[in-house]
Amino acid sequence: MKKKIIAFLLILFPIFSLGVVKADTVKSKYVIASDSSFAPFVFQNSSNEYTGIDMDLIKAIAKDQGFEIEITNPGFDAAISAVQAGQADGIIAGMSVTDARKATFDFSDSYYTANTILGVKESSTIASYEDLKDKTVGVKNGTASQTFLTENQSKYGYKIKTFADGSSMYDSLNTGAIDAVMDDEPVLKYSISQGQKLKTPIAGTPIGETAFAVKKGTNPELIQMFNNGLANLKANGEFQKILDKYLASGATTASTSTVDETTIWGLLQNNYKQFLSGLGITLALALISFAIAIVIGIIFGMFSVSPYKSLRLISEIFVDVIRGIPLMILAAFIFWGIPNFIESITGQQSPINDFVAGTIALSLNAAAYIAEIVRGGIQAVPVGQMEASRSLGISYGKTMRKIILPQATKLMLPNFVNQFVIALKDTTIVSAIGLVELFQTGKIIIARNYQSFKMYAILAIFYLVIITLLTRLAKCLEKRIR
Repeated sequence: MKKKIIAFLLILFPIFSLGVVKADTVKSKYVIASDSSFAPFVFQNSSNEYTGIDMDLIKAIAKDQGFEIEITNPGFDAAISAVQAGQADGIIAGMSVTDARKATFDFSDSYYTANTILGVKESSTIASYEDLKDKTVGVKNGTASQTFLTENQSKYGYKIKTFADGSSMYDSLNTGAIDAVMDDEPVLKYSISQGQKLKTPIAGTPIGETAFAVKKGTNPELIQMFNNGLANLKANGEFQKILDKYLASGATTASTSTVDETTIWGLLQNNYKQFLSGLGITLALALISFAIAIVIGIIFGMFSVSPYKSLRLISEIFVDVIRGIPLMILAAFIFWGIPNFIESITGQQSPINDFVAGTIALSLNAAAYIAEIVRGGIQAVPVGQMEASRSLGISYGKTMRKIILPQATKLMLPNFVNQFVIALKDTTIVSAIGLVELFQTGKIIIARNYQSFKMYAILAIFYLVIITLLTRLAKCLEKRIR
């Protein structure tokens, strides 16, 4: 009888191992952060959907283990910071396992063994690492390829230039700003398959394992579910199908569209929905942040000319602090720094939405400059008018409202228009926190098709038309007020 039971269990064991092994979910939905341009692991296809090995894998594992996910694609650096700040529960972005990262993240079982490989232009004479002496090699920031280059820099005597994204790195190689690039082998070979005129003169070097990760000490069930799902997908053959879809010889991963994206019309025709979405976010950012900045700027501008020294001091500190911090750092501090600080004090994660963080950063930045515009406009009105009004017994507040501000407003209007144009341009900077506005939209498209010249020309025209129209509108309003 015992032998029959044991035999029955042995029959059931492989069945359970093929998909029934599951962990208990703790959250109703898990937010997974990823890169936005790291083909073939993750990239946007011609249908404007994120796809790739990582995207297919995490979706298949979530389905296998029965948990719900929401995927965000802010970019590699932003994805890492999002997990650290609590805005995301895990990250899957072709991320290599390193000792340094193990201090910050808990990793799953490896799902890919990575090789790093050197890429050069087809016309290059570089044929070995020794040929790199005194030359510049580009690498994506925070990758295992960067670690490899750093460890061997003194040996071969090359210079290293880091990039935030792959498209910028490959553009720099094509323009001659750098002499070579180092990247994950499938990524580099994918770029060649998409028309990059590159070659790989040196065989790839193993650099470690690629894995899914969570913030250290958090979401252990997510790691368990990933590992269980990965084991099941390997057992039933689904994992190999995912790899073959993107890595097998002749695999077509970039596009199923018949639209030719090598032309400007083709780029517009195939990506107009993305452009409209990015444009909407850009305009919303500019308009909302500038409206808030006007209110804050006027308040601090009035403080700066107040007869009370304490208010003048508060205004001076605000303007000096905000103008002294670069906008990109201010946005990063609000989006990642503040949530980390709150968590260190309360132990509770308090993520900030990227649009909200971008709006706050742009509002504060513009408000500091508007405060100075208001101060300058008020002080441009002859001081004798204030003195004459006060000598007639009119209060300070009424004098400002009825006499000084109407004159100062006419002087300030042109500067307000200029500041709004600057605020609109500054929206491109907040893409650093992963917000997909118009500029970031263009970078994501470039990462798929490598049409950087045409794409940046399209973006330049977009901004030129928008800023010109808004400037004309503002000048019409200015004339009416005058």
